[in-house]
Amino acid sequence: MKKRLFSLLLVSVLVFTLTSCGEKSLLRETDPVTLNFWHVYGEQSGSPMDLLVQEFNRTVGQEKGVRVQVTNLSSASKIGGFLKEAQKGGRDAPEMPDLFTCHISDATALGSDNLVDWNARFTAEELSNFVPGFLADGMTEDGTLLLFPISKSTQLLMCNGSGFARFSQATGVSYADLSTWEGFYDAAGKFYDWSGGEAFCALDYPIRSVELNALEHGSGDFYTKSGWYDTNNVVFKESWMQFARSLAQGHVVVSDLYSNTQVMTGDVLSGLGSSAAILYYNDTVTYRDGTQEPMDLHVLPMPKTAGADALMTQAGVGLCAYKTTNQKAEAAALFVRWLTESERNLDFVAQTGYMPVRNGAFDAIENYDKFPEPTESYRQLYAALKIMQESYTPLSEPRFEGYYGKVSQLYDGLRKMQQELPARAAAGESIDTLAEETWALLCAIH
Repeated sequence: MKKRLFSLLLVSVLVFTLTSCGEKSLLRETDPVTLNFWHVYGEQSGSPMDLLVQEFNRTVGQEKGVRVQVTNLSSASKIGGFLKEAQKGGRDAPEMPDLFTCHISDATALGSDNLVDWNARFTAEELSNFVPGFLADGMTEDGTLLLFPISKSTQLLMCNGSGFARFSQATGVSYADLSTWEGFYDAAGKFYDWSGGEAFCALDYPIRSVELNALEHGSGDFYTKSGWYDTNNVVFKESWMQFARSLAQGHVVVSDLYSNTQVMTGDVLSGLGSSAAILYYNDTVTYRDGTQEPMDLHVLPMPKTAGADALMTQAGVGLCAYKTTNQKAEAAALFVRWLTESERNLDFVAQTGYMPVRNGAFDAIENYDKFPEPTESYRQLYAALKIMQESYTPLSEPRFEGYYGKVSQLYDGLRKMQQELPARAAAGESIDTLAEETWALLCAIH
């Protein structure tokens, strides 16, 4: 009798743990619920997120009566548009997913009332185990938690080590010189001269680099109410001009899309982009003439302003649940709990180049022994991330509605301009005048 009573009590505890606030579970193994899921974690076959979904469906999902089905893969910059299209409906519109990853600006554009507030599905004690800044990044101004953090990225510098060794031997430029923006742009100019006109670095998100550099120089707030830039902010403009002068001379370029492709083909020596780009780097460089050599990838922290407190971008999407039924909301919370368990989250981010979302996880990375190949590249990545986590201040990205569409417009314009600016500079046109043309492009976007 005592054993039976103990068993009943144990079941009650487990049910309480797996449901919100001790409510009776709406999930049934005999009547499973399906959650359609859109995510941005790798559009290639066998992405780490897809593999996790499969594992969940085989284990906890099967036991509890929940099946997660990936129905769309997209990029972080495009998924917001697809979600708005799905929400509007229409004959050719895709079906609105139950679960999806997106930025906070995408979530608020869908309407907070249409999304699950994770605060209602997780206890305060549970949420206390997550990095506070990562949680805040997914909240609205009134504290509603729309995006649950499952990973975060930042920007780093990734270099073709084989090519850099030759450049360093010939010019004396070292990796240490790339620790500041001043040293970075100086090295870019030296590489251009030494290589006979090749760009040193492809930048995936140059406007973010400009922003952080300006803030480190004390620019203060430079956003307008319309969600763009205050072009009267002198410090912000000078930060832009530093980048633009380098761009105008061909020392750096705006990447075609993602800089890793240009690094792997030898078009540039380095790429400044998301930590998640590690997933797409090969261990060899294949040059345009067909020759190959080891990549010997070197990963460095993002450059900072000399003498200033360093800032780092805190980027990456979070996980949203569209509000439909309480059963689906409970199923979504079950999946999120499973996905963000400490060891599983560490395994996921270590495979994808993201930062873990739980407190203390960076300490566990130091002894982590399950990095994918090439192992040394991943070790360098997380060593650089640890330096930044300890000595840089994280800063959330802008969350204005429509902001990323304007940024895409800016980058498209810069890609067109960079095709002709270096030739004009070589022909004797003023570098500052050419840089001002890029500034005019930014000013023309509203």
